[in-house]
Amino acid sequence: MAQKKNAVALVSGGVDSAVTLALAMKDGYQVHALSFDYGQRHGIELEAAKQVANSLGVVRHFVCNIDLRAIGGSALTSEIAVPKGRAPQEMSSHIPITYVPARNTIFLSYALAWCEVIPAADIFIGVNAIDYSGYPDCRPEYLEAFQHLANLATKSGVEGKSEIRIHAPLVNMTKAEIIRAGYDAGVDFSLTHSCYDPSPEGMACGACDSCILRREGFKNAGIPDPTWYAARIL
Repeated sequence: MAQKKNAVALVSGGVDSAVTLALAMKDGYQVHALSFDYGQRHGIELEAAKQVANSLGVVRHFVCNIDLRAIGGSALTSEIAVPKGRAPQEMSSHIPITYVPARNTIFLSYALAWCEVIPAADIFIGVNAIDYSGYPDCRPEYLEAFQHLANLATKSGVEGKSEIRIHAPLVNMTKAEIIRAGYDAGVDFSLTHSCYDPSPEGMACGACDSCILRREGFKNAGIPDPTWYAARIL
């Protein structure tokens, strides 16, 4: 039997990264999961990432500590208020304050470094350019550019030993399609966490962009949302 190929998957603990991880494993990769404690206000997502990774049986789950609060500039890494109650059209009309400067570039760079060590040639990331909050580093053209950079900037790429591939299987899917794909792949959505501004008890606010997209996605998929939302929005 041929040995499974190694891959690195970015796992945040949310729906999209959980489904991406499940799809990578369904495709036969031996997955190493990578998460980040970057000073995000929704740090509870790291426990979700751990549970998701364990439930799907990754080779290793590594949490890397970096301090993006030192840079700030985002509602997720500072005391700036998280926007609430926005319409989907408003979410995609401009780049919101929940955008973390260069976050996916930073995360993919760490994943790329790990690929050189494992070794691996495949990186999975759960970005989406359909039902999303307008982030510039979730677009197909960004992923294509990073993949080009990755093959110019690595020892393996320069020596021609392997070609780095960035996989974004969800990039052109709606949230409902993502949820259905995850359901079919065996994702336990009760382990995931999406809220940008959870309560101290870990309950989702139900009103931030991420909560709204999640709720609508489950509704449109016809699958029950297992999330515990704060009583005030019910």
